[in-house]
Amino acid sequence: MTLFLSTLLVGLFLLVLGGALAADTSLVRSSLKSFPRSAPAAYVLFGGAALWFLTRVSVLSEADFGQYRNQLLIGFALVAVLSFFCVAEFLAVRGLASLILLAAGPLLASAYGEYAIPTRLFMVSIIYVALTAALVLGAQPYRLRDAIDWLQRVPGRARWCGATLAGYGLLLVGVAFTY
Repeated sequence: MTLFLSTLLVGLFLLVLGGALAADTSLVRSSLKSFPRSAPAAYVLFGGAALWFLTRVSVLSEADFGQYRNQLLIGFALVAVLSFFCVAEFLAVRGLASLILLAAGPLLASAYGEYAIPTRLFMVSIIYVALTAALVLGAQPYRLRDAIDWLQRVPGRARWCGATLAGYGLLLVGVAFTY
């Protein structure tokens, strides 16, 4: 993935997310409120993260425990399937956190070594903020429910946060075209 493409994708994602929050419609509010415990979101996000992770495990080299690839694949697949039955609470949040952690690798790799382009740090900075949030939410997924409650408690707060995210997304889209 190129630095242009990764910056553009992150910028567009922030534009869409920020735009939805800035719209602050009843559909967005209800979707946000139900997201942390949503079973369909859990199947999509956690299932997608599990498939992505299992794909990465399936191509491990010998230096990365590749000789135990099949055992690791079976073990992690079993854990992923059992997660839907044993820890179904906030599984959508855990899936979102896992996807953020997995997506950060290729995004940060595209900016690695590009020291002549200081504007790459706009994209890298937001990725590190997302990584920090993913680590916190992966360990304490109920914090997302609390954050959504905080966001919706004061009228206009969701619009302000959405406008901020959309503005940063617009900045990233603009920065992407300067490379």
